[in-house]
Amino acid sequence: MSLMFGKARSCNFSAIPEGGQPEVNVVVLGVMGSGKSALTVKFLTKRFISEYDPNLEDTYSSEEMVDQQPVVVKIMDTADQDGPVNCERYLSWASAFLVVYSIDNRQSFEGCQQYLEAVTVHTKALQPETPIILLGNKLDMERYRQVSKSDGSALASRFGCLFFEVSACLDFLSVQRVFHEAVREARQAGVKRSPPLRPLYISEDNKPLFSLATVPPFTTPCYKELPVPATAKLVTVKSSRAQRKRRAPTLTLLKGFKIF
Repeated sequence: MSLMFGKARSCNFSAIPEGGQPEVNVVVLGVMGSGKSALTVKFLTKRFISEYDPNLEDTYSSEEMVDQQPVVVKIMDTADQDGPVNCERYLSWASAFLVVYSIDNRQSFEGCQQYLEAVTVHTKALQPETPIILLGNKLDMERYRQVSKSDGSALASRFGCLFFEVSACLDFLSVQRVFHEAVREARQAGVKRSPPLRPLYISEDNKPLFSLATVPPFTTPCYKELPVPATAKLVTVKSSRAQRKRRAPTLTLLKGFKIF
């Protein structure tokens, strides 16, 4: 299990690193067996995995083009053993949340409600615009369905989040659509949270109270100490020499997975 998580900060929207691309941090949540890792790897590699290590937690990175705009999507595939108990490591890091359950497992659906409650409490208090997506997985198991689509839609409406159903096994485009929608929602939330421009006050004698030369520069964006990502495909991200030495090899993504 990866322990290299950044310190919690108040700024969590996708900032634009100097000379780099904007970044969006997506956290995938859900109980064991809901298909979080399968969805993550499907999005990153277009492949379906049948076996994986349920204790493996890591953060992956992928360059994407969403609405003709480049973006680096960082995905944290979580591995909570006891539900959202020790969730501080990702709550402040996330730009968007995907809460996953399996449509053929009622218990996973009930478990995802705990994640929705934990995330909602956090976002309402600190970042009310942070998007949350409820995702029903394993549509290929329709004949064994235990959670109706109306149940999922009702739960999403209750928490005010988007709702989708997909199959990590069958359809890459539907999975891609969900992750891209998370990016769009995070972008819109970032625009809502942008501070207004500082007004320029003029004195009664029509002389400025201060010249443009004395106006303080805009505050430098708040950058987070992000987890060191395992590279899903070629991603160019500026880092220090020490970070490059710690960078995981390309095959780190495949650790604990059996690819077919």
